[in-house]
Amino acid sequence: MLTELCKEIKNWFTYNTPKFFGEFVIEDGKLTGDYGLQEGQYFRIIGSVFNDGVYQYNDKLELQDETFDGALWAMAVPQEVIALAAEISDWKDKYQTIDSPAMSPYNSESFGGYSYSKNGGGSSSGNVDLSGTWQGVFADRLTQWRKI
Repeated sequence: MLTELCKEIKNWFTYNTPKFFGEFVIEDGKLTGDYGLQEGQYFRIIGSVFNDGVYQYNDKLELQDETFDGALWAMAVPQEVIALAAEISDWKDKYQTIDSPAMSPYNSESFGGYSYSKNGGGSSSGNVDLSGTWQGVFADRLTQWRKI
């Protein structure tokens, strides 16, 4: 979820953190080489065929083995953002299931005496209705972390 969240807010939390470029080897599920990552620190892999995304550096890290030319960015993600990502993940598990009205392509339905309408919500993103998405539900809380 943290990869998706960072992508949405266009913020990878890399201010004053090192970025490495070149050839990287992942062997036995672990990064080879020393990149100065601390236990529990988040980092981003870019340019990988199998492992693009945000990961937390620890002994349980299990990446898919490969060699690739790309980048590795150390990240300094605030605890508030990590907690928000967990909250969004929980919300998605609860409200964005296949049976959820939020996932319906229709704004309203009516059949057999039953009807419902989605909240129009309004949106500043053109004609895209974000009211039933995590981006819409958490928009106010994402704003403080968003980069342009």
